Amino acid sequence: MEFTWRYDHATPRKLRAALKMSGVTSSLMKAAIYHGGQLLINGEPRWAADQVQPGDEYSIVLPPEQANDQVDESAAPIEIAYEDRDFLVLNKPAGVATVPAHNVPVADSLVNRVKRYYREQGYENRVTHVATRLDKDTSGLVVFPKHRFAHAVLDRQLKHHAVKKNYYALVNGRLGSQHVYIDAPIRRDPDSFVKRVVAPDGKPSVTEYWLERSCTEWSLVRIRLHTGRTHQIRVHFSFLGHPLVGDLMYGPAAGSPLIDRQALHCYWLQFYSPFKERLITVKAPLPVDFQMAIKNN
Repeated sequence: MEFTWRYDHATPRKLRAALKMSGVTSSLMKAAIYHGGQLLINGEPRWAADQVQPGDEYSIVLPPEQANDQVDESAAPIEIAYEDRDFLVLNKPAGVATVPAHNVPVADSLVNRVKRYYREQGYENRVTHVATRLDKDTSGLVVFPKHRFAHAVLDRQLKHHAVKKNYYALVNGRLGSQHVYIDAPIRRDPDSFVKRVVAPDGKPSVTEYWLERSCTEWSLVRIRLHTGRTHQIRVHFSFLGHPLVGDLMYGPAAGSPLIDRQALHCYWLQFYSPFKERLITVKAPLPVDFQMAIKNN
């Protein structure tokens, strides 16, 4: 896969420096140099130390990425919310894991489904990179970069909180405030490998929400994540005394008659594609079980 830019600066620059200026990491250059790719200036193979002159075109050609034989394929369907050459965004149903679990005998995560999809489409790159994840029982948008360059781009944006994600959630009880920032650090619960808790020595965690609707039994909230801690939304609303409806880990152990999983859905996602030089915005409608939980009450 080839990526090309035009050098529009007045001063010559080494090829490696020009590529880094365009977002190419050292590891991507090593993959090109040592594993079957190329570095080019005006379509000709060149060394990383060669000079790029004003007006030149410079490129990196990345070698094909072979599928991992240890990852099984799944024939289960996927719902594509957005796709281009570089990114695949899926609308994940509740009950499906994002990545395979070692203790599950039948591999049917999104990763397994995407692996089969890539093969059926005949894509050159077959590695199922995952940039964002959702809990198994949370529905909504998940991003799969379709090659290692796209993955590096998303990782950098995630590190700088530049990937925006909005959620809808039903929480137990009536919330009193219309707009709230929850700024409460989160760490692992020392008594559990999975569970998280709010604690002074935790990692900084910020959740913003707007109240959409409320009644005595529940409140519908729209949420913007400002950090990406494990179980962040679930932990923060439990900390407020309003755990998510249906959340067995952080809420009532008996669950809820409204919905048989935590009522959380990632409905909106935005990130920047340097390949298209624009923001990519993707939406996913509320799933049926979430809609029915609201409609029936």
